[in-house]
Amino acid sequence: MQERVRVLLSEEEVDRRIREIGEQISRDYAGRSIHLVCVLKGGSFFMCELAKRISVPVSLDFMSVSSYGSDTKSSGVVKIVKDLDESLQGRDVLVVEDIVDSGRTLSYLLEMLQERKPASLRLCTLLDKPDRRVIDVKVDYTGFQIPDEFVVGYGLDYDQMYRNLPYIGVVEK
Repeated sequence: MQERVRVLLSEEEVDRRIREIGEQISRDYAGRSIHLVCVLKGGSFFMCELAKRISVPVSLDFMSVSSYGSDTKSSGVVKIVKDLDESLQGRDVLVVEDIVDSGRTLSYLLEMLQERKPASLRLCTLLDKPDRRVIDVKVDYTGFQIPDEFVVGYGLDYDQMYRNLPYIGVVEK
């Protein structure tokens, strides 16, 4: 069966909101530099666009985590597939995610990163699905709260497809 993708958030809406988040982050970190940590793969599209819209000095790092094992739902057990290249100690760190749903993986990840002694640690996500939350995670910057639907685009995929869509869409079968 062939799926189709229904537009949930247009390219223009996403672009406008990323610009607004970048401006807010720039105000919040005025006079300081910020170290962005991207959770691969999905967060890379959002982080690159966000970094271009932040006016304070920015450095970037990437990590890859897995919490699914052989299931389609997050197990909450996080395996670091690729760790950071740089130390977080004493730095203002902003973790950049594509989507927050259950909160399991991010809760674990944020605790682990806090142990690395950053000066500050905050979380920014393009999409938030609060209806799916199992563990409370404080999100400091949110692009959009969305309903509990399977979304793709802007880095989010369905079986490695649709990451390159410039908008957020809902997969419909």
